[in-house]
Amino acid sequence: MKQTQRHDAIVELVKRQGYVSTEELVEFFSVTPQTIRRDLNDLAEQNLIQRHHGGAALPSSAENTDWHDRKMMHSSAKTRIAAKVAQQIPDGSTLFIDIGTTPEAVAHALMGHHNLQIVTNNLNVAQLMMAKTDFRVIIAGGTLRARDGGIIGEATMDFISQFRLDFGVIGISGIDEAGTMLEFDYHEVRTKRAIIENSRCVMLVTDGSKFGRKAMVSLGGMEMLDSLFTDKLPPDPILHLLSQHAVKLEIC
Repeated sequence: MKQTQRHDAIVELVKRQGYVSTEELVEFFSVTPQTIRRDLNDLAEQNLIQRHHGGAALPSSAENTDWHDRKMMHSSAKTRIAAKVAQQIPDGSTLFIDIGTTPEAVAHALMGHHNLQIVTNNLNVAQLMMAKTDFRVIIAGGTLRARDGGIIGEATMDFISQFRLDFGVIGISGIDEAGTMLEFDYHEVRTKRAIIENSRCVMLVTDGSKFGRKAMVSLGGMEMLDSLFTDKLPPDPILHLLSQHAVKLEIC
């Protein structure tokens, strides 16, 4: 079995059992303990599992990975997703760009566009896009989250609700087996809902590692979206929901 196949199988085992020991994995895959330890370290670095002495468990659903680490994870997938999104946003559009490393990748991919008007609660996006003199960048007010440049709070939600824009580009921390979009911060969820409610076309951008990932706060289901951009085919239950709610799926 190839390493990538073994990694996928380990993640599935952890999801199914909640915890799996190193000894179980050695026996299951017929490989050495050293190989399994390397696998677990690799998966823990991607936040797909939580490494424990003697085994692995599901990652914490109470706290997100550090922004700098998330920015490096799945970077090639995020670049492909961002390029596909940018192809579908015409020059002269109005759009929201959300907090998150994948929405930030979309902002980078849009730098070749012209005459965009952007409303964002992401300070990193605002600092990047203000370099284009033909872009109009509007920053939402609120509380600045120093760890990732996100702007959140009641004032942010109220500010965003004043607009009605062509596109809303949002990220997400996890999507569970029932197709519920999940986040770690209640205030961030309320801001995402404001973006969704005030966008004519809602685009969720997320790499495949978010399928099956747990977080504490529910944003809502697939019916809130117009398009889902990702790098892997979602699990069958999510595919069914996308079809049921006529959500356009883009595999990048």
